[in-house]
Amino acid sequence: MLFAIPFPVIDPVIVEFGPLAIRWYSLAYIFGLVLGWRLMRHLSRRVEKSVTLIDTDDFLMWATLGVILGGRLGYVLFYRFEYYINDPMSILAVWQGGMSFHGGLTGVIIATLLFTRKRKIPLLIFADILAVASPIGLFFGRLANFINGELFGRVTDVPWAMVSPRGGPFPRHPSQLYEAALEGLLLFLVLLLVSRFSFVRRHPGILSGVFILGYGLARSVVELFREPDAHLGILSAGATMGQWLSLPMIIFGIGLMVYGSRHERTV
Repeated sequence: MLFAIPFPVIDPVIVEFGPLAIRWYSLAYIFGLVLGWRLMRHLSRRVEKSVTLIDTDDFLMWATLGVILGGRLGYVLFYRFEYYINDPMSILAVWQGGMSFHGGLTGVIIATLLFTRKRKIPLLIFADILAVASPIGLFFGRLANFINGELFGRVTDVPWAMVSPRGGPFPRHPSQLYEAALEGLLLFLVLLLVSRFSFVRRHPGILSGVFILGYGLARSVVELFREPDAHLGILSAGATMGQWLSLPMIIFGIGLMVYGSRHERTV
């Protein structure tokens, strides 16, 4: 029998008031958005004067809609299209789970494009501020995935393996914690470090490129330890859906860094 660390017994529901339930998953979204917003306020006040505090305050609602709508639609289109096309009303049942980071990122990008155009804010300058704050939400989101026992890892015999409550009787990689560490904590620290270089501050777009590239690489690595979605499995070339969706992110992130390095800010 394989050795496994006991999985922490944490109820996904924090508290219930009749039919109303407050879950760690929803609280993770709230924490991520609010803390990210607070960091954007700090950066706009201390570092970037072309973005006002009012801009960052107003963008919070735009970002929330982008994350929720984009994340849900991305999951529907990329992961469970056949299921939802046969039962489209289930798309509205977001409380049953089913969100895609790649879809959420697309939603936030669209929200950012519309918002900066409406406010006449330099797009890449605003995007760089948003990029530094984004790993905060990823960190809390992956911790919530761990508490829910979802998106569990592949079967393994490593000493830190755990038996996921949704993954059957075999020990598995705690891949949600790998993602929290790489996509959240490590990427956040890298962005903070890179943002201190004067060259980066003079060239908008580099930080956004670092974020997109960093996430794509981190997700591609973690997918090697994460159990593929049962209804999708391993796709062509031995890659998972998460890896295929991360590939264009890696390419785009590199391209954005190159573009940013060649164009110095004018405001």
